[in-house]
Amino acid sequence: MTRLIFLGPPGAGKGTQAKILAESCEIPHISTGDILREATDQGTPLGQKAQGYMARGELVPDDLILDLIRERLSQPDAQKGWVLDGFPRNVTQAEFLDRLLQKLNQGCDRVVNLDVPDEELVTRMLKRGRQDDNETTIRRRLEVYRSQTAPLIDFYGERNSLVYVDGNLPLEEVTSSLKQLAQP
Repeated sequence: MTRLIFLGPPGAGKGTQAKILAESCEIPHISTGDILREATDQGTPLGQKAQGYMARGELVPDDLILDLIRERLSQPDAQKGWVLDGFPRNVTQAEFLDRLLQKLNQGCDRVVNLDVPDEELVTRMLKRGRQDDNETTIRRRLEVYRSQTAPLIDFYGERNSLVYVDGNLPLEEVTSSLKQLAQP
């Protein structure tokens, strides 16, 4: 079984790598963004609550995200493993996840931090060509990420479950490193 949490700044390639690795291991790639879209598309009770916030342009509150994660990790396909992408985002969420995994009799094998220099992240995100991807906005997003995630990196580092992967290598080399980590 493979159970990994992916951390890394915007533009580090978390989503791309998580998807590739999940397919390779035949386990679900669990992204909070995907969970929100799926729950709202299916019209689940939690999805309907989330839809209200999203329709008003508001952030979906932590407690609702936590309920969605609980629901998703309880599904049958997640019993044989998973790759979490974009969750947890802070220590409170990480502590919740610890408690949830204990209740579900699941563990987390490793927390992978994709490490990419800021200048490379800015270059990558500018190439995406999204409307909100200008250099000022990108640098601000990186500052916010660092301030919120530094304590999370310490949290997992203290538990000896944090592994750094050089996300600045070619895509195939990063994938190869991650596949080695996913070996039981």
